Amino acid sequence: METKKVKELKDDAILEVKVNKTYYMMVKNAVYTVFKVLYDNSGNPDDFVKQVITKEYKDMDDTERLFYTLTLLVGEIEKQAVDNDALVEKEVDLEAMKKALSEKLEKSNED
Repeated sequence: METKKVKELKDDAILEVKVNKTYYMMVKNAVYTVFKVLYDNSGNPDDFVKQVITKEYKDMDDTERLFYTLTLLVGEIEKQAVDNDALVEKEVDLEAMKKALSEKLEKSNED
């Protein structure tokens, strides 16, 4: 049997990772990209997300695991942002956002 040494975190390791806005936005975009693959446009998207993230990890397929992992990462980033007073609130045009999301979904369905 051929072996190779690899490195991984110790079982009891907890790290603090510094994240800037660009990285945060990239992770959020990755969550959305995986969401588009998983979500079949039927039913309420919030209910769909809850259904995926409440599954046992061992019962998820690879794409659901990716979505779950990235969702946890975004959640932790946002929790730390709240704890460190690093969030800003801004108003967004909901109609423009819905239109942009709809166009992205249509385009991804064409690909």
